[in-house]
Amino acid sequence: MMRSLWTAASGMKSQQTSLDTISNNLANINTTGYKKERTEFQSLLYQTIQNKTTDTEGNPKPIGAQVGLGVKVAAISTEFEQGEMTASTGDFDFAINGSGFFMIQMPDGSTGYTRNGNFVMAINGDGGMTLTTSNGYAVLDSQGQPITFDANTDISKLQFDNYGNIFLKNAQGVIQRTGIRIGAAQFNNPSGLTKIGDSYFAESAASGAARIEGQDAALKVSVIKNGYLESSSVQAVDEMVDMIVTQRAYEMNSKAIQASDEMLQQANNLRQ
Repeated sequence: MMRSLWTAASGMKSQQTSLDTISNNLANINTTGYKKERTEFQSLLYQTIQNKTTDTEGNPKPIGAQVGLGVKVAAISTEFEQGEMTASTGDFDFAINGSGFFMIQMPDGSTGYTRNGNFVMAINGDGGMTLTTSNGYAVLDSQGQPITFDANTDISKLQFDNYGNIFLKNAQGVIQRTGIRIGAAQFNNPSGLTKIGDSYFAESAASGAARIEGQDAALKVSVIKNGYLESSSVQAVDEMVDMIVTQRAYEMNSKAIQASDEMLQQANNLRQ
């Protein structure tokens, strides 16, 4: 009976983690570029009660007797499904349709990655303009350099194609290529990326090195749409159903603990 107490306790702890994950999904249901997270479970060790078992006539049976010792959270994985593209009024809002991530220069000089394309133009130290995130972090081009324009550039004349290439319409109305392309990177295992908050990811050994679109010919190039943002991939109905299932599982494990406690109490009250 003590075994059942610890087994059910492991179930309650795991279901609590699952509920924490669901809560985070629901909290980010309107977060631009957010990707749904899923809790994955794994059974714990099994205790062998009997190596050999027999039937009532003493004949050996082909199976032994083992009892499981509970469950644990094996991983909390991120599902990188494409979110819905929603129209935006921002002049420098972008949405990625594909497997790419925007490349961002973090304060420590490292490169962060995000699906949140809510960008703005900010004045830089040279008096020009730099394309940045809402946090003020510079957006990088396909060469890993901040996307900047000098003070003489009329940013209202900038235009973008569906692959992040930037063009400029001059005073004569002629559209010219600037030679700048919004950078996008892909990973062999995006689920291995490290979450660092504010919708940013960092490269890790599990994710593999970043593969830059336009430099790696084996990659399928993502579509980068100006005037759109990628909505969260969280579906409220699915999360509500998962929350109910999790709550019921938590409740059943608590009932198992209560039943074990009552059985132990009855055993302790036995008299000769």
